[in-house]
Amino acid sequence: MFRVFHLKTSGVTASSLVFVVSPSMMSGQQGSNSHRAAETAEQRASTSHTYSSGMERGLILLVSALMAFMAAGVQGTFHLSFASNTEVNITRDGCGVSKLCVETPNDCDPAANGTCLFASLTASTPVAPNGTVLSVELRGESMGYIALGLTQNASEGTTALFICAQNSMNNGSFFFRTMTRNNTDGTLSPVETIVREIRGMVDGNVIKCEYDIPNVNATSTRDSHITTFQVLLGNGTTNGNNLGSFTTVLDSGTLNVADPTSNATAMSGADHPHAVLLLLSVLTVPLMLRA
Repeated sequence: MFRVFHLKTSGVTASSLVFVVSPSMMSGQQGSNSHRAAETAEQRASTSHTYSSGMERGLILLVSALMAFMAAGVQGTFHLSFASNTEVNITRDGCGVSKLCVETPNDCDPAANGTCLFASLTASTPVAPNGTVLSVELRGESMGYIALGLTQNASEGTTALFICAQNSMNNGSFFFRTMTRNNTDGTLSPVETIVREIRGMVDGNVIKCEYDIPNVNATSTRDSHITTFQVLLGNGTTNGNNLGSFTTVLDSGTLNVADPTSNATAMSGADHPHAVLLLLSVLTVPLMLRA
């Protein structure tokens, strides 16, 4: 079967051009058109897939870059949470009754303007095996940082340091860090100790901060009371957010931080040898006199 198509042409009045098309030609034409349409659709799909894949790869790269950038800016801080209430109020109220206090000079007042490196510790009831929540108040003078340390032995092993600092390159803004100190060589290393409800303020060279340390437990390495530690107070320098070495100003000796009365005597670490020598001298004199 043939189909006849008449196509009138411009400028031809008495005749027309006749195309005779067979069914096979029609099907070939239709098949060709369908094939081209299929190819076009496939090309479009391929282009769309390529574009989509490119977009996905670009998005993944962008997200990765942003994550890397953000990680560089906040590295080591996700374990810290800050209180919505930024007020810091540190006094001696409750010392020896509801909270353990260590300070130098002895009996100094953290609420006054004088020199006073002060810390108080209040422990919740220990719950095995998690230990206790230790609420800390820390106050001292430094153009760098002040810190409280918890250790089992200040001359060996490590000390967990909780650092309240001011950024000397950003108008003395407050920042907080957790570090581990090697007690043998004094090296500081970042550690992601969880600390909650952090509040801090800087006023000139006076730094004040309050924070909670959950899961305080010494039983993993000691067979004594789970809240028995040496408490260290000290300070150090900063260069922006970078921390200098930690200098111990006060070593409490071994204390049960859950007992507000456990610090009968807390002396500076540097004063211990002199105190021992003085005690020996005092004891030796009567013996010599008796002889």
